Amino acid sequence: MAFQLKSNRKETENKTIRFPISLINQIDHAIENQDVTFSSFVLQACEYALENMDPPFNK
Repeated sequence: MAFQLKSNRKETENKTIRFPISLINQIDHAIENQDVTFSSFVLQACEYALENMDPPFNK
């Protein structure tokens, strides 16, 4: 099978951030046995926070 480009991939950029070890441990525990990566969890948490700000942040 030949290499195929995926057209639905979102544009991304790497950012380096520091997490307190206790927060990393809590996130790791929350995603244990779930079908979600650490990065996916963080992205979903950020999106949730933006949507639930008072007032909500609109894209």
